[in-house]
Amino acid sequence: MDRDPSADLAALARVVARQRAEVERLRDLAATSAVLERAKGVLMALTGCTPDTAHEELAQRAKEGNRTLLEQCWLTLGALPPMERPATTPTAPAGTASCGSAPAGTTDLADVLGHIARDLVRVGSPHELAGCLLEHLVQEVGGDAVMLYERLPEGGLGLMGHAGIDPTLAAQWRQLPPMPGVAAMDALRSGEPRWLEDLAVDRTRYLLIGDPPERWLTRAWLPLPAGDTAHAALGVLRRRGGPFTPRERELLRAVARLCAGRLRAFDSPQNGTPGDFSPTVQAVFDALPGAAILLTPLRAPSGEVEDYRIDAATPEAVDVFGRTGRAMVGRHILESYPSVAGEPLWQGYLQALETGAPFEGEPFVYQDVVGEVPVTATYTVRAAPLGEGLVVTWLRHDPVDRQEQRLADVQRLGNLGWANWNLVTQEISWAAQTYAVLGLVPGQDPVRLEQLPDLALPEDTGPLAHAIAELVSRGRPFNVPFRIDTPAGVRHLRMVAEAVTAPDGTPVEVHGFVQDLTAQRSAELALVESERAMLLQRGILQAERALATRLQHALLPLPSKPVRLAGLRVEVAYLPAQAGIHVGGDWFSAVELPDCDALFVVGDVAGHGIDAVATMAQLRFTAKGMVSTGSSLTGALARLNQLLLHSRDGQITATMVLAHYDPDRHVLSWAQAGHPPPLLVRRGEVRFLDRPGGMLLGATSTPVYESRELRLEPGDRLLLYTDGLVERPGEGLDAGFARLAEAVRRHSRGEAGSLDALLASMLADERRDDVCVLDIRMPLEDERDADG
Repeated sequence: MDRDPSADLAALARVVARQRAEVERLRDLAATSAVLERAKGVLMALTGCTPDTAHEELAQRAKEGNRTLLEQCWLTLGALPPMERPATTPTAPAGTASCGSAPAGTTDLADVLGHIARDLVRVGSPHELAGCLLEHLVQEVGGDAVMLYERLPEGGLGLMGHAGIDPTLAAQWRQLPPMPGVAAMDALRSGEPRWLEDLAVDRTRYLLIGDPPERWLTRAWLPLPAGDTAHAALGVLRRRGGPFTPRERELLRAVARLCAGRLRAFDSPQNGTPGDFSPTVQAVFDALPGAAILLTPLRAPSGEVEDYRIDAATPEAVDVFGRTGRAMVGRHILESYPSVAGEPLWQGYLQALETGAPFEGEPFVYQDVVGEVPVTATYTVRAAPLGEGLVVTWLRHDPVDRQEQRLADVQRLGNLGWANWNLVTQEISWAAQTYAVLGLVPGQDPVRLEQLPDLALPEDTGPLAHAIAELVSRGRPFNVPFRIDTPAGVRHLRMVAEAVTAPDGTPVEVHGFVQDLTAQRSAELALVESERAMLLQRGILQAERALATRLQHALLPLPSKPVRLAGLRVEVAYLPAQAGIHVGGDWFSAVELPDCDALFVVGDVAGHGIDAVATMAQLRFTAKGMVSTGSSLTGALARLNQLLLHSRDGQITATMVLAHYDPDRHVLSWAQAGHPPPLLVRRGEVRFLDRPGGMLLGATSTPVYESRELRLEPGDRLLLYTDGLVERPGEGLDAGFARLAEAVRRHSRGEAGSLDALLASMLADERRDDVCVLDIRMPLEDERDADG
């Protein structure tokens, strides 16, 4: 509170003044830098020198003339005569990216070259140089594509950079052979530009790039630099026709000189940089064995490593294009090994540069071509810092090492180990896996050949000792199984061995292997035991099936043909399930009562087996007895329900249909206990009868059973059946009823054997339940007369 406000204002004023002075200084520095870059671009265009050489030349001229560097830059720019731009100038297409190109409307050639030179300083490869040139030439000469070719040692041309060319076309024109009719080659040989401005004439003289060539109507090919020392060619391709104007030609010549200097900067390391290695370094690399390269990091203005330049390489080093040794020097890593980008190797290089510690990558698989045959090999790459660069070596793993590893893997996976005994020198050599198979401690002295039987169980010692004696004395190979006792239990082993003999036939060496077959032997024993159990079970099932057959014939005797009951034709079918012992709880009854009436019963006891058969027999005979002695249908069902409720099990349930036929009245009375409804076929129409009330037997102690009557007419057909006829896994009963109705409709007309056809169509799949069917038919009038 006691501070002087005027003092604070004075301090604030001093801060503002310093900031204003700093802003003015930065503005002057920016202006000076722009003028300096433009002046350097002029010198590079005129002399073809590098950016650093141009800067040194300007500094030297300023010193000699006792001028400041800025004054010398302005003098240099002023010495270049201005050139007028044509009235109409093509502009860059919409959306074309720019790396800092001069604004449209620039008329001063020095200004244009200054902008181009300033941007070319930032490029790091011929490909980037082509892209930057295109961004400028789109505005200045209407260029649509740029191509840079270099002279190859064998005399042809190789594409080292391009822009505005799709990758497919660039791949097709990657190399040009040393042949006549190539404009770029003609420009290099003559040292003068070639202006291709008439497509009709040019296509008769030169091999034109493009598919089709009409894609670019005019082209210019300029040597870099002009004269006899040209080593590269610059191509500018335009879609529009018409000749190049004098200003465009002069600008392209200057740009060619500018590019020549920048390309030389790529090829020649600059003094004082990490890439300044003397020829002695390459001479050292020429004498080194193996594959190794010396890399110099190429950094962006931000300091980030964008690429690496190869400054030395051993003769055994090779890149993806087949270049080796000295032919790789001056190339970039991303050009020679493009797959490295973004991979762990790239991060490893950066790690080695940052930490100064060598980096060794994980082994990786690479496919070489040896004698036109692809060979897969495993490599390990190591990068060690050297100054501010890296020495990168890569080692191809010896195939012998891989074979030894594969042999060890085979022994481990096959649970076997090799062994060798020299009978002359008494030397013994075992694989490490041999100790494990024999249950011995690795590293202890291996067992002599004649002592091997001591490891076996007593009952197996004799055969193994005899086989070894025959091998040593007569050279007879052997394959002998034996067992050994270990803390983990008895092991089943197998030994295979053969002898190497001297010229006189005397065995001098024995080699072979021992294998652990315990798991295999255990599986074989388990299989034998399983087969024995299966045979026993098969015998039991066969006995049960034989008993089931006898029970079926005893309890459910099937008529061999349709029978006549109370004037009705009745056909019966019983099909047991195709799984289990083929005995279930389905049954039927079709009998004539003492008063000449007929009784029809179809029932189904839940479950299978002997208990179900016993309940089925009890219900079948009890129901027939009750109705025969005068019980009503509903009364019989009620008593049968009580019978099941008070049975020994007390948990058994059953379904049933009882039907009583009066031949005088032609009336069928029927009742049911939870059973599927009968199916009636009358005059071609098929329908299921409405069921009277009735709960399944054994479900409740207070069931209510009802009955209904059906008057049969001549030609009627009535089917009583169990649920095995209509039930299918995963399907509702309604679908089964519909399928049955359709099948009956198809087979309702025909001879007496139509029931077989009906069952064949309904039971095409495996039967999982018993099926019982009563097929009841009332004959037509003429049929009854014939029977009478």
